[in-house]
Amino acid sequence: MLVQREEQLTGLQEAFRACHKQERGHVVLVTGTVGSGKTQLLEAFGHWAAGAGGRVLRAAGSAAEKGLPLGVIGQLFHSALLEPEAAARIDELLRGAFDGLSEAPGRPEEPPAGSAYWAMLLHGVYTSLVDLADDAPLVIAVDDVHHTDAASLQCLLYVTRRLRRARIMIVLAEASMLRPAHPLFRAELLSQPYLSRFTLPPLTADAIACLVDRDAGGETETVTREAADRFHSITGGNPLLARALIDERAGGRGPAAGDAFDQAVLRCLYRHEPGVRRVAQALAVLNRGVSAELLGQLLDVPPDSTAPAMWVLRGVGLTESDQLRHPRILHSILTDMPAEERRRLHQRAAEVLHEHGAEAGEVAQHLVATAWMDAPWVVPVLQEAADNALSAGRPDMAAAFLRLVARAEVTPDQRIEATAMLVSARWQINPLSVNGHLGELAEAARTSGWSTSAALSAVPYLLWQGRVDEAVKAVGGTFDDFYGSDAGRSRAMRLLVALSHPAQADLVREAADTPGHKATAPGAVRPALQAVSVLDAALAPALGNDVRAAEQMLQRHHADDGALGLLTAPLLALLWSGSAVRVAVWGDTLLARPAVRHAPTLRGIVRAVRAEAALRLGDLGVAEQQARAALEDIPEQAWGVAVGGPLGTLVGCATEAGRFADADHWLAHPVPAGTFHTPLGVHYLAARGRHHHAAGRVTSAIADLRRCGELMKSWDMDIAGLAPWRLELARVQLDMGNRTHATQLLQEQLDRPSGIDDRTRGRALRLLAATVGADHRRKMLAEAVDLLQGCGDRLDLVRALNDTSRMLQHAGDSTRARRFVRRAHQLTRDTGVPAVKRRPVRREPASKEPKRTVEEPRETDDNVLSEAERRVAVLAAQGHTNRQISDKLFITVSTVEQHLTRVYRKLDVKRRTDLPERLVAYEEPLAEGRIQRTKAC
Repeated sequence: MLVQREEQLTGLQEAFRACHKQERGHVVLVTGTVGSGKTQLLEAFGHWAAGAGGRVLRAAGSAAEKGLPLGVIGQLFHSALLEPEAAARIDELLRGAFDGLSEAPGRPEEPPAGSAYWAMLLHGVYTSLVDLADDAPLVIAVDDVHHTDAASLQCLLYVTRRLRRARIMIVLAEASMLRPAHPLFRAELLSQPYLSRFTLPPLTADAIACLVDRDAGGETETVTREAADRFHSITGGNPLLARALIDERAGGRGPAAGDAFDQAVLRCLYRHEPGVRRVAQALAVLNRGVSAELLGQLLDVPPDSTAPAMWVLRGVGLTESDQLRHPRILHSILTDMPAEERRRLHQRAAEVLHEHGAEAGEVAQHLVATAWMDAPWVVPVLQEAADNALSAGRPDMAAAFLRLVARAEVTPDQRIEATAMLVSARWQINPLSVNGHLGELAEAARTSGWSTSAALSAVPYLLWQGRVDEAVKAVGGTFDDFYGSDAGRSRAMRLLVALSHPAQADLVREAADTPGHKATAPGAVRPALQAVSVLDAALAPALGNDVRAAEQMLQRHHADDGALGLLTAPLLALLWSGSAVRVAVWGDTLLARPAVRHAPTLRGIVRAVRAEAALRLGDLGVAEQQARAALEDIPEQAWGVAVGGPLGTLVGCATEAGRFADADHWLAHPVPAGTFHTPLGVHYLAARGRHHHAAGRVTSAIADLRRCGELMKSWDMDIAGLAPWRLELARVQLDMGNRTHATQLLQEQLDRPSGIDDRTRGRALRLLAATVGADHRRKMLAEAVDLLQGCGDRLDLVRALNDTSRMLQHAGDSTRARRFVRRAHQLTRDTGVPAVKRRPVRREPASKEPKRTVEEPRETDDNVLSEAERRVAVLAAQGHTNRQISDKLFITVSTVEQHLTRVYRKLDVKRRTDLPERLVAYEEPLAEGRIQRTKAC
């Protein structure tokens, strides 16, 4: 099947007809790149010419037979199927000429002019061809004429000069080569009067689509077109390369997938001169756009000599914009190169690029490929490249560079610095892989009395492994340098120890110099200190939690690929401050960054935080999926003391879903003893206590929750956002009938001056409502519903709605009770939140509870704005956009839009501009009632 070659085939057919009718010879030169389809065109024309009454002689030049005199002429007559007598005459003629050429001194490539046997041969060949054209037009088709031997070319030129009265059509096909193989032959050929030239252009995407459609019938036009566009971008329209990709696609992706394309690429290269192949190999090693000067230096040739090779490669479709067109082409070339040749070119590339001032990372990649370390500039380049790679979020590349440094002869200080960077890089890939290097780093710190930068470098990884005593020594040994060049780093590590292992806080904190939340202003401190200071502000209620600092840091650094490790601290600060909605948004943003593909450890940590945020929002599916993915990113045994984070979330998911066996399965996973000396340990304890309670193991639940509270109090980290132990313990006491104790715990939580967020307040009010009279219960549940809806906690919102429904049912208001049930059921269906199992309701002595079950719900009074709706309405009336309202209230834009929709309906407002006036009219009659409600609560 010829595609996009119809014009050339038609031209050949017209030349044949003219030759036949006018009894006049013609010469056609078909030019195209290697793989452009010249052979296919000649075959198609030959079949057509034979069917049109012509006689076709075929031959093909070959690089292996260029030294064989008259090889192509012999092929032509052999394909003619001559009569025995004529065949014998030709054989004798060719044998005599061959013997004469072979015996000539020096065996010249060009036949000796004026020799009798040569003149006899030329005349004999010509007359034999004319005899063959007596009965029908004769077509002589020679493929790859650039590889034809010199004697055969002279014979062909002899014939072309005598075509005026002969019905002979000569069709020659040549490839675009680095330089003309036979310039004299070509010059004389192009001067012939009866000459036509056809050039085969690259295939268009439409032409490739025709080929794809033929081999994969039944596909939609869109699928075919997408495949064709992709193949065209890879091959540049080269038919040989495109055909290989189509064959791969039709044959599937088996064990030898890619072999067809690899072989096609190599066919294109090996059918050219060695110089073209060397340039292609250099481009593959460099893997970048390159100037002729740099390419010439790499190959040790004059720069001007590389330009023709680049032109050839561009024409054949292997390059574009002075570099290889596609990674598959690069792979094909590299895999064909001998290992030693690749190493030599990589070494030379490193030297040349360094001389040209290339970026350190580019030079370092070539150094790694060649493992060459002999130049004095190599180690500094590798260290600079590793530092840049870490900043760019590529710990894998940094580790490769630093492993090479470890093999070099360096000073002790350089080795320690390289080891510290290597630990940082490899930890981001797999924490288990740093054990040996971390030991080396810790030993260096011990030798120096824990007073060097190596000690500070080891702190985060020692803490991760639970080696807190060594971490304390490390930060303690740097006390003298607290205000020196490493002051910011030293303070950050001190604070990190205090936050991750609060029992050690007194050993590492300096009361007068402890960075507080005021130190988190932009530009006030180094990013590492700023990050841990933000987390410190979230965990220390006395400092006054300000989530804006965490948001600002995430906003400022989220696009910095190398800052992902720093951003886990503000992400945790948001989570423990009660901003689960914002954690979900930022978690998804960070996980979408390209850099997370190269840092599995950091990706796993972000996923673990994102999972806990989803659990707090009631999205159990996302929570479990993210927590499981976190354990896949980081092997469970590699989590160290932080394993309590994802395991606690998985226990919580299973408990909320009522899958107690799954929760027990996760609880059976081993947790290091050091975990319970960390904030993630109390998170795990709270989850375990909640599960014990749900499973009916009350004593175990109380023990875990009380231990949780004792630890948090002793650490001065008693915030519900970390672990709401009072709420969970109150739930246990309520189920046991101990209302007084439950009330005490809940009131204590609500009366805390700080460390309480809207979610905690809403959950506490819902539980406290079960301990008060009917009048106060209604108000508390209404506020709980409002708070839980505003913070996005769908699980406890469903519970609060059901509690409200039961309260109304007890009061005899079945109609409103059904509305609340309906709303709870709708929320359950829309979000996938599991239905809340109702515990038996403890009846008030005087109440008469209806026996039938309420089935449908809805929200409170249709005309009353909730507190969250009122806040949104006030900001909208002041002229703020939805995005600005979202940022101010730390809720999503979608939530703002939902609130405004309800506000418009309740206030009977159709335009945003009507809000101010209508809101004033609404607020005046409710002001007094709102004051009374606040006093009652």
